[in-house]
Amino acid sequence: MLQGKEEWKAAAESRLPPSEEIIKRNRAITSHYARLYLDHHDIFKWAGMAAFASSQVGIALAFVEMMQTPAKMMSYGGVKKRESNDSNILEEMGELFAGAARIVFFLPFSVYDVASRNILLNDLEEIRKGNNAIYNDIAWAHMAYLEGGLKEIEDNVAENEREFLLSGFRLIDQGAGLRKSNKGLDEADALIREGNIKLLRHEQINTLGPIFEAISPQGRVVVSFGSELNFGEAAPPGHPSRASFADHFGYLDAVVGNKCVANSEHRWQWIEECVLPAWYAVDEGFSKWEGTAKRFRFMAEGGHGKH
Repeated sequence: MLQGKEEWKAAAESRLPPSEEIIKRNRAITSHYARLYLDHHDIFKWAGMAAFASSQVGIALAFVEMMQTPAKMMSYGGVKKRESNDSNILEEMGELFAGAARIVFFLPFSVYDVASRNILLNDLEEIRKGNNAIYNDIAWAHMAYLEGGLKEIEDNVAENEREFLLSGFRLIDQGAGLRKSNKGLDEADALIREGNIKLLRHEQINTLGPIFEAISPQGRVVVSFGSELNFGEAAPPGHPSRASFADHFGYLDAVVGNKCVANSEHRWQWIEECVLPAWYAVDEGFSKWEGTAKRFRFMAEGGHGKH
């Protein structure tokens, strides 16, 4: 064993700004995932998906920043110019909370309902915690695998990480071995895909489960509308560029709570039926469609949102 898990986690944490630098930290997390995918796109599929998810969280965090200074919301783009990457944040927010979601999200703030605003800001704080928790739970394992191989993960995982995290990396490692020997490439890719889905299951069940439980009933509606992956130009022509929870199940079911992203069964159904098919098209287009690598480079360099 090269080092213990806490040391690996500390190494991963050292790549990020302090937790109080919310926007910069989110961009660093997104950048880390994007670079992992760019450098190891044959095996680290989860990291590619995670880059888009973290980028989308970044838009919500930028909205929180505006809400904490109301003048920014009323006169955005005024005297003080924001960083260039934020110049189209209102347009991006409109995409994030599309259609009916825009009404659900903005109405409490437009009438200065302090109680509703505080509840929703608290809920968005939970989303921020979730983004940090995912990085804390999974980034270390990618670093450990790159430097010490599968054994470094096997020597460090906790009991509750064996079902999905460890088994996921075992499948990835098995597939990587086949690829390296140039044997059974189809089988190798299937193993790698299955392994990365197990990492996604670990994220959704073990990491995000408690986060969603802490979100208020109002916030669950908002988060259901805001939950999407926006692949933008990374999606090859003819394939969906967005995977939206509310679009997939319908606005009415999301509003009344018949379908809620905080419900793990509803969330996984959306992932299987909508997110993964869209992501597979992006992943398979990496070597064929120039927009895919371009988008990942943009995120790796600190950009976020639409490009």
